[in-house]
Formats: sequence, structure tokens, C-alpha cells
Amino acid sequence: MELKVERDSDIESWMEVTLVYNSALKQISTKLEILNDEFQHVHRYNPIEHIKSRIKTSESIVKKLRRHGYESTIQNMVLYVNDIAGIRVICSFTSDIYRIADMIANQSDIKVIAVKDYITNPKPSGYKSYHMLVTVPVYLSDRIIDAKVEIQIRTVAMDFWASLEHKIHYKFEGNAPEHIKNELISCAQMVAELDAKMLRLNEEVRNISQQKND
Repeated sequence: MELKVERDSDIESWMEVTLVYNSALKQISTKLEILNDEFQHVHRYNPIEHIKSRIKTSESIVKKLRRHGYESTIQNMVLYVNDIAGIRVICSFTSDIYRIADMIANQSDIKVIAVKDYITNPKPSGYKSYHMLVTVPVYLSDRIIDAKVEIQIRTVAMDFWASLEHKIHYKFEGNAPEHIKNELISCAQMVAELDAKMLRLNEEVRNISQQKND
């Protein structure tokens, strides 16, 4: 599978695609690390456990374009594929998810294009995560390109569930047996209960610590 190059696109080759989107990921990752460090300095607490990033493979991009009826060109890839650059932010507690999302949205050079809150409104499968589609400017020697980055923010427990669900989805090519789907939904409910209990426990510990310091 190959991507054709069209010269009317701001990005004209696969090598340039990887350059631009890797640069965008570096910028977002650095911003998140700085915000996490600042939060530790001010509040003595790190909301971010770890960060994962990836560039979608050309094969996956071509499949996605064809699935949606688009020709496999660089121009169509940049226009219609929103998750070429993806970054996943893993945090400890559900409350951290919205705190991190707000910190990202408040960055002056980041533009939020769309938000999907699968925590408030989980998918039927039980999937929970907070998705943000943003653009960040990438400064090249002769031009500035606003590169799209998909940011997924979730707890450690949500990420564990999503990892298993992803493996099952590809193992059965999206057609897993009903009893496995039902087990996944049951596990998602358990994950939600665990996240809620851990959040309550953390808040209780913080309240006790504050009382001791008063």
C-alpha cells in the first residue's frame, strides 16, 4: 500500500509527514511534562503517570482512507485522517482527566477542534476515555504547519481495559463472541467502580494530611 503525492498539499511526502507529526508530538509531550512539573511544584502532586505517543503507519492510514471512500493521497491523509499523530496521557484518578484537559486547552498556541467525552458517555462496549483533537503549530524553515494531534486521556485502569479490548477487537476482526463482549462490559463496570473507590480513598488521605498540617 502506497500513498500518492499531490503537490498542492502543504505536506508533500511521507518523510515530511513523519517530520511534521513527530514534531507536533514532541511539542505536546513537552508541554505536558512542563505542566506536570509545575503541578508538582505548586500542589506537591503529579496528575500524569506517564505519556505514550505514536505515529500511525502508512498502511493503517491507507486502510482508513479506503474505508471512508477517499483516494490514498498525502493531501487526503492530512485533511481526513485526524489521528495520524496520537498521544495518550495516563493519570491516576478520574478527576485528573478533566484537570489535564483544561490545562491543555488553556495553552495559547493549541487550538481545540473537537472533544469526545467517553467517560461521561461511554461507548456501548464499555470503553471510557477523554478524547481531544487539537492543532499545534510546527515551525519549519519556510512555513508554519498546523498539525493535528489526537490526545486521549484516561486512568491507568481505563487504559488496562482498553488495551485488552483492542487486542480482542483485532483478534476477532471486530466480531468477538457475545459472551466475550458481555464479559468486557462487566469488566468496564468493575473498572469504573475501582476508579471511583480509588478517587474517594485518595481524597480521604489528602483531607487527613491537610488536617494534620492545619
